[in-house]
Amino acid sequence: MAEFRLPPNSRITKGKVFKAPEGARNVRSFVVYRYDPDSGENPRLDTYEVDMDGCGPMVLDALIKIKNEVDSTLTFRRSCREGICGSCAMNIDGTNTLACTKATSDVSKDVKIYPLPHMPVVKDLVPDLTQFYAQYASIKPWLQSSTPPPPDHERLQTKEDQSKIDEPSACILCACCSTSCPSYWWNSDRYLGPAALLNAYRWIVDSRDEATGERLDELEDPFKLYRCHTIMNCTRTCPKGLNPAKAIAEVKKMLSDRQH
Repeated sequence: MAEFRLPPNSRITKGKVFKAPEGARNVRSFVVYRYDPDSGENPRLDTYEVDMDGCGPMVLDALIKIKNEVDSTLTFRRSCREGICGSCAMNIDGTNTLACTKATSDVSKDVKIYPLPHMPVVKDLVPDLTQFYAQYASIKPWLQSSTPPPPDHERLQTKEDQSKIDEPSACILCACCSTSCPSYWWNSDRYLGPAALLNAYRWIVDSRDEATGERLDELEDPFKLYRCHTIMNCTRTCPKGLNPAKAIAEVKKMLSDRQH
């Protein structure tokens, strides 16, 4: 009989339990993924009991409290604490989101925290986003125009043209959408993913950009664009309420219209 085993360092084990201080009454348990590739050990799930009477309301507040007061080895990214920078993106209670805008009260049981799915892990809750950022760079996210800018003012747009780029311009590159997409999990070496394609759309519809044809040419590829099957995971999980699936569908429509 054949026996199959998971690769080394892929089986999650039970980790340590850090009890709340004596006398704590409002206690919540945070189950946190821990992994250090340099240690050679399997990942583990450590449990931290946190006295919420001395903690802020967001999941990030609890993580900071844990790191400052309980376990300084816990590693995660954070910066603005306002949902603007995207640094603290992680999987909380089964959904990709931002720890700084996810309220602990939104989770009914133990708060389970993992790094973004299907990405190499640098350490603990920090994923390796090298490829993600390279894919973003590949769509050339800057204005391309052969027409010199006006000497005395900026390149102007109508309000209608501006409204087309308002939503995609709000993307903070947190990677929540791309790492929730099964097509990206399976084809991330060739499929650009929702985040990069949302930003590609932003420049394609920018009325000031003069490289629309070249941008569409770059995306007309069986994998770069067409691995999207519009299952809407990206739209459901986006912490900014954006709709990458709609943007991708619009790009597909532009390519189709161009052929007729």
